[in-house]
Amino acid sequence: MDKNSTNYVLLFVLMMTVVVALVLTGVRQGTESKALENEAIFNKRAVLAAVNDYLGMGEGVTANDLADEKVLEIFDSRVKQITLNTAGEVVEGVLAEKIDMAKEKKKDMADRVLPLFQYENEGETFYILSVRGNGLWDEIWGNIALESDINTIAGASFDHKGETPGLGAEIKDNPTFPGNFSGKKIFRDGEFVSVVVRKGGAQDTTYEVDGISGATVTADGVTKMLHDGISLYLPYLNQARQNSKMESLLIDQH
Repeated sequence: MDKNSTNYVLLFVLMMTVVVALVLTGVRQGTESKALENEAIFNKRAVLAAVNDYLGMGEGVTANDLADEKVLEIFDSRVKQITLNTAGEVVEGVLAEKIDMAKEKKKDMADRVLPLFQYENEGETFYILSVRGNGLWDEIWGNIALESDINTIAGASFDHKGETPGLGAEIKDNPTFPGNFSGKKIFRDGEFVSVVVRKGGAQDTTYEVDGISGATVTADGVTKMLHDGISLYLPYLNQARQNSKMESLLIDQH
């Protein structure tokens, strides 16, 4: 074919267009795949951050300090994923880590599903619950780990979309804040009471944590998020607590 002909030029342009389109498609797919992979690791790291004290990686080493490969290794080997409905029943066919809590929050209560992560460490089971609420400027969220008694908080991790740096953003940026939740209780005499973030400092150190100076609205948002978010898990938690008591009685009888 004559390289100077119109047909040749048109064919060449068409071929180059196809090649460029294929290359761009490959790049886009590769970028999207990497972004999804990074998001999955980010979410798993946030779950593990709720059990920082039980990772066994050495004193002071947190989930944020771990390489991506280590996060995946720990999560895949020690975490069991369970999906629940708001009646406390297990939902099959839905992977807990794939649940978008922002979308679930907008659904009718009866239609929501909840992620539950059971973390195993040296023979003890921790129950990690995901919660979501509102801060001063936008949504806030977190993960709360309960010890095997399903009452004592083992740890917590929080994040936000747009809280004020140095104020509300301290729920994430200041490790002291989530650290204050360790050892707190969510049940009093068998009744769910949750944990309160108290302006001016905790008065009842079993069920309250210190607030953040200058961030009252965000702190109140955390309080409401914990109460409302954990409440969704109560049908499951109450049954699990009852089963645990029955197991303890059987062990004592033997």
